[in-house]
Amino acid sequence: MLRSYLKIAFRTLWKHKTHSLINVVGLSVAVATCLLLFLTASYQFSFDRFHLKGDRIYQLYYTSTNRDGVEEKNGSMQYPLTPALRAEFPEIRSITRVKGGGGGIRYGEQTFAKSVKTVDADFLTMFTFPMVKGDAKTALNDLNNVVISQNMADDVFGKVDPMGKTLLINQDGTWRNFVVTGVLTDHPENSSEQYEALVRTEIGPSYTEVKDQWGASDHSVYVELAENTDPEVIEKRFEVFVQKYQGGNLTDRNKQGYAKNSRGQQLSLLLLPLSEVHFTTDLVSGNGISKTYVYTLLLIGLFILAIACINFINLTIAQAVTRAREVGVRKSLGAGQGQLFAQIWGETGLLCLVSLLLGLGLAYGLLPQFNKLFRANISLQNFLTPQALLATGLGFVGITLAAGGYPSWFVTRFNVVQVLKGKIKLGKPGVLRNSLIVTQFTIASLLIGCTLVMVQQLKYLRERPIGLNQEQVISLPVRMDTDGNTVLRQMRNQLANQPSVLAVTGSGVNIGNGLDGSSSRHMYGFDYNKRPVLCDWLRVDFDYLKTLDIKLLQGRDFSPQFGTDTSASVLVSQSFAKMMGEKNPVGKFIQPDSAKGKFQVIGVVNDFNLYSLHEKAEPIVLHVQPQKALRYVLVRVRPDNLTGSMEIVKTAWLAVNPKAEFNGSFVSENTDRWYRREQRLSSIFTTAAGIAILLSCMGLFAIALISIEQRTKEIGVRKVLGASVGSIVALISSDFLKLVLVAILLATPLAWWFMSRWLADFAYQIDMPWWVFGLTGLMAVLIAFATIAYQSIRAALMNPVKSLRSE
Repeated sequence: MLRSYLKIAFRTLWKHKTHSLINVVGLSVAVATCLLLFLTASYQFSFDRFHLKGDRIYQLYYTSTNRDGVEEKNGSMQYPLTPALRAEFPEIRSITRVKGGGGGIRYGEQTFAKSVKTVDADFLTMFTFPMVKGDAKTALNDLNNVVISQNMADDVFGKVDPMGKTLLINQDGTWRNFVVTGVLTDHPENSSEQYEALVRTEIGPSYTEVKDQWGASDHSVYVELAENTDPEVIEKRFEVFVQKYQGGNLTDRNKQGYAKNSRGQQLSLLLLPLSEVHFTTDLVSGNGISKTYVYTLLLIGLFILAIACINFINLTIAQAVTRAREVGVRKSLGAGQGQLFAQIWGETGLLCLVSLLLGLGLAYGLLPQFNKLFRANISLQNFLTPQALLATGLGFVGITLAAGGYPSWFVTRFNVVQVLKGKIKLGKPGVLRNSLIVTQFTIASLLIGCTLVMVQQLKYLRERPIGLNQEQVISLPVRMDTDGNTVLRQMRNQLANQPSVLAVTGSGVNIGNGLDGSSSRHMYGFDYNKRPVLCDWLRVDFDYLKTLDIKLLQGRDFSPQFGTDTSASVLVSQSFAKMMGEKNPVGKFIQPDSAKGKFQVIGVVNDFNLYSLHEKAEPIVLHVQPQKALRYVLVRVRPDNLTGSMEIVKTAWLAVNPKAEFNGSFVSENTDRWYRREQRLSSIFTTAAGIAILLSCMGLFAIALISIEQRTKEIGVRKVLGASVGSIVALISSDFLKLVLVAILLATPLAWWFMSRWLADFAYQIDMPWWVFGLTGLMAVLIAFATIAYQSIRAALMNPVKSLRSE
């Protein structure tokens, strides 16, 4: 019996080759797409889930309002905060400061470019980063201890045991001795905190100057709460704590009319669960992605799978007439409804199984291109995890039930007597079929509309002025083990006589994301005439304004002719001058840190974006202090021969750093990398929209074909009675185009809502263009009409004699 069912299933599928092919192609593409997107989302949700104490670990952050009354979050903490919390909150079992940094490592005669993070000793016991060698409880007890990763141990020491060995680490230009007291396993890729070397916070640059300053903030803080501790209770107690240690700041904010935040406070210290850190994008230290992005991947996968299932259901129901007599004969011969259901559903299962296998193969084959295009991190191991296999199995059963259950039940309900008399009649298409077609094109139109809005926003981000001229400027990352001031001086000497080079300068922060992949930020919060100010504290060098074509609005630029410019002078941005409340701030003094003395404002520059347009340009203070590291050399070149200029700069760089890798890139390319995530999301939407349209059109084509076959005699009668080809085409097409128009009306408000939420992540955004939705509707109608036009015209041109001869 089973063999008979299989033979019948194969014969039926082969008889309807076109429809079977549409179903198999649609389902296999949907399975492959869903699998890749679901695995990507699963990887994102796995971030920081491996920590054993993860449910009790939190990152600290502040919330307050700016002068416009907008609430802002800030994850940059002050140095005195950690010891104060440790002393006053026994519920905090462990606490650590975390600050990324450069440095460079030297062992023997070799120098290695490695990142060195400063942390507290609790870091090793709080987080679940297993120790390969050493004891987590004591590895960072002394200030001269360093803990390194397994990868770094292999790079630096090879097969030699690193324990007890002495390393030299570059701390702001000074090489210091450290003893290796531990080796950690390499951090997992799905970890928010990543490391190569860890040293104590207390040995960080300028720590002694800022350890008691509540105005200096440049690092993250994590706390581990005791078991059964309610984080909301701790946050409530933080209010008294903030008032105790930062009461002066709160008083000044009240006097100046700052609005209170959503908790009714001027400044709130709050807890962010570790599981949410990866998805935080609005903290100063937040480098994660929005959960909206991940949920969007899941939603797109479900959309495409739904379209494929809708095709399957519609085609099976539309073919019901062709199987009516078969079902009637089988019923008359004694077949039960359950047997018929099992047979027809078995055909569905067979198609789904073939589609699943093809989809798995397609997903595996596309894996390298998918990882490259969307910067995913999926491997074969992700496919073979119990969770992935279980999800695939449940998905297969679910698709089989959804796509085959209802059509099988529908076909087996036919009345045997009516069928054998040839009186089976389905009537006009029902609500279900129309609803499914509307759903398909609603999804497709939604994806098209979202894609067009994303393209417009990305174009706006790339073309919007950022307050400086990013064209024809080459950015050169300076190795961590190299003195940036020395490199800059030598580069100026090398390029002094090159006519293609217009200006050379240095900076502590890159413009955009360079090829070195690093990013840093240093902010100061302090009072000026009892007015709280928060700013980016930017290390630059002479000719910075000239190199980046930043406009000087008041005062003068930095100049080597003024000795105080390298010790006690600053330039401020226009927004910083506004925060000072001075009409002419030139000549005024600011004091960000009592240990550093005062700085005189010598000039005001226009606002410029030091970071991406996701956030508004913060007030900036520019200074030229040689003791602060220069991490980048910036070179402006003439526009006539950019390739040749890059080669000249490369030659000069290798002359200065013969052993260093050349990672020069144009600043315009770097700023474009700010929006890689949005570009990836746009690519995903574009691809998904294409797949959705393709699958929808395949389904519509097949439904139109079957509909025309069922109306062949009607079309013949209309032609005999004088109907023109155009009127018949309009008759057939209008039924489907009405459904597409309904889909457009449903998709437009959904697309507007989704894109409004997405655009809210940008400080600078486009106004929602109305024409995008008009274009979306026009595209959907044209695509739908093109899909059914050929079959409609073919049917209209058919000889009515052939269609009516059986009558």
